[in-house]
Amino acid sequence: MKIACVGGGPAGLYFSLLLKLRQPQHEITIYERGAPGVTRGWGVVFWNDLLDQLRDADPESAAQIAQAAFPWSNEIVDVGGTQILHGVSQGYGMKRRLLLDILARRAEQAGVRIEYHHEVTSAAQLPDADLIVACDGVNSRLRAEASGIQTDEQPGTNKYIWLGTEKVFSTFTFPFVHTSSGWVWAHAYGVDAGSSTFIVECAQETWDGLGFAAMSQAECLAVLEKIFAAQLDGHQLIGTSPDGLNAQWVNFRTITNNRWYDGRVVLAGDAAHTTHFSVGSGTRLAIEDAIALAGRLQRDEEVPVALGAYERERRETILRTQLASRYSAQWFENVPRYIGLGPRQFSALMRRRRSPLMPRISPQLYYWSWPTSREPPFVDTLRRLAGPPAVKVYGWLRQLQSRAKN
Repeated sequence: MKIACVGGGPAGLYFSLLLKLRQPQHEITIYERGAPGVTRGWGVVFWNDLLDQLRDADPESAAQIAQAAFPWSNEIVDVGGTQILHGVSQGYGMKRRLLLDILARRAEQAGVRIEYHHEVTSAAQLPDADLIVACDGVNSRLRAEASGIQTDEQPGTNKYIWLGTEKVFSTFTFPFVHTSSGWVWAHAYGVDAGSSTFIVECAQETWDGLGFAAMSQAECLAVLEKIFAAQLDGHQLIGTSPDGLNAQWVNFRTITNNRWYDGRVVLAGDAAHTTHFSVGSGTRLAIEDAIALAGRLQRDEEVPVALGAYERERRETILRTQLASRYSAQWFENVPRYIGLGPRQFSALMRRRRSPLMPRISPQLYYWSWPTSREPPFVDTLRRLAGPPAVKVYGWLRQLQSRAKN
């Protein structure tokens, strides 16, 4: 087959690499609108589960990625200067540009052709392609023109801006700082020995109150550096990404699709789905899309059969992650509901933010009823203060929590 991948992100590069390794007779071309080594955004984050999948699929590129990845451990929730440390499994940060460079070199070594500075806005520009893999991101034009896909887009209410800094965060850090217009916070993690990703987020009313809409980028960065002065330790924030574009304040958009393919066009990566950056799953899901699509095309002789199986497999697999992403995003959209409890309670609830019960019961009740709480036993206190009927209600809530977790 002649296969065209539109977009040179992780999904398109890894899909092309895997399929070319397994079935070299295919003619595979990646069309990337940008220049070699240039990409938007700063770092990506992932865990050992992704490295294991990479090693199974292509040990050579996996070894290069593992060697280049920057390890971080634990998690700090910093509420107004009070830091709460949580032990979590080791994670990894990596500059997005470096990840793409590794995958691009490996794909070209396998025989994939990459055409840079080649923007594709319509499937009609690729008349000879038997299959078009749309990996052109959240604003996918190929997805937009495929009437059978039926996209749903849900914008979030918070504002965020994706920045970098030379301050190295060896622990994943969530600093929450109170300002005259409300709370502002960041998601910060190291991506190499000399820099970190620093995503700043706040409610729309806080963003309006601080006047970011009328500021130049330099003014915006200066204000944010002042807000996060204690966490940045004198380091500056970087607002110009490697592609030369200035970072912009935006609202996160959750993208879902009724179908993942239409005719000869199939979606992968952010074109197929988005998950909020607070769950750190975007790169993993894109890579898993690539693995699944390459595997299905290898096993099924008929392309429509392969695409149908790919859609069913991935839709089912990512459902739980998408739900967790929505609840996590909603939690951050309601920070004032939780932050008045105090740093320790707030940080405990933040770690449980993916629970569907969190928005439905009071934060105090949720905190006290969760079994990992270090406070005095909740049931004894509840029985003493409210009697057996309240204990029964508590038991019912615990059953709901167990079902939601499973």
